[in-house]
Amino acid sequence: MWTTCPPTRSRSSPGCDPLTILITKWFGVFLCDEKSGRIIDKRLMPHDAAIVSEKLASVQRGALLDEERELAATVDGKIAVSDRRQSELGKPELFDSSFITPQKYGFDDQFMHEVMMGLGKLRTSEPVPRDRNLVQAIRNLDDQIATINLYNERLHEWYGMHFPELADLARDKRYADLVSRFGDRSGIIEELGIEMESIGSEFNDEDMRAVQDLADTLYRLYDDKERTEEYIQGIVEETCPNMCALLGGPLSARMISLSGGLERLTTLPSSTVQLLGAEKAMFRHLKSGKRPPKHGIIYQHPEVHRAPYWQRGNIARALAGKVLIAAKIDQYHGEFRGDVLNQEFMARVEDVKRRYPEPPKKPQKKGKPRNRRGGKGGRPH
Repeated sequence: MWTTCPPTRSRSSPGCDPLTILITKWFGVFLCDEKSGRIIDKRLMPHDAAIVSEKLASVQRGALLDEERELAATVDGKIAVSDRRQSELGKPELFDSSFITPQKYGFDDQFMHEVMMGLGKLRTSEPVPRDRNLVQAIRNLDDQIATINLYNERLHEWYGMHFPELADLARDKRYADLVSRFGDRSGIIEELGIEMESIGSEFNDEDMRAVQDLADTLYRLYDDKERTEEYIQGIVEETCPNMCALLGGPLSARMISLSGGLERLTTLPSSTVQLLGAEKAMFRHLKSGKRPPKHGIIYQHPEVHRAPYWQRGNIARALAGKVLIAAKIDQYHGEFRGDVLNQEFMARVEDVKRRYPEPPKKPQKKGKPRNRRGGKGGRPH
């Protein structure tokens, strides 16, 4: 179960010296002769489901087991391993370890079930990384924005029957606040300190209370949205300062949300980072052959969306590369390099502007070939 390995050429092929390979299963760690497949030595897991679950949880986090280090130390010379996680001990190699089964060493299916249940409980109870909270916060913010837009449209349409001119005097949160506090247009006109006559119709008290309730709900939604934005900004500045220095807080948060988390963002190629958010356009290109997109949500960066169309692709590509470097520094808690990355990106922007000052010339369409009699096509007159 734990013997994942990269599809590389086996060292036991002709022309290579056979090696000892380290295999880790859920029920033990084994040293095998790579050529013959014979088990040289082993360290079995204890018959305690709780202890085995803890060891497997540490394996999933990328740690090395004491049993692995102990067996590796017994080998004189080179050693191969079956998992990239063990690269510290040797070179990862492809090896078929299906012949090592738990039943041979006294581990039955019932014990495996207990171990896996304990492993699941351990992993689900671990502290959630803050960037995972960031993903949910961004999605919550999107839901709030959609709800606010819906409520805002309904309030304007409803209250506009009573005081249509207010839409020109107040917007968004201010509009909802005035309607919620005063209701009748006379109170709003007095609050704004203006003199005017409205062409709107009159509302009775019951209708006005219903509109004010809607306005009050909308006003509180605006407050919730502001608190969510502050929360997101705080997480971004704490967990990914380098990305924040390069992209700003909101765009960094949306990048992390679209990729599924900071850790997964670090595993993506820069070309994918460049196109995050443009998946529909990419699928349309693959399906119908239309021109592929040059950028996704990274377009929101000022240097990308202010650039001429023929420079945006190069600038977006350069920015995606710097974003990927910044994300890796943040994920692995390196020293702050956001200012340096930003300077290097701006230097690249200036280079793109210098090298491509004019739009590319469009190829001229070729005219219709002349026929034998000298015309451009068809019968001569």
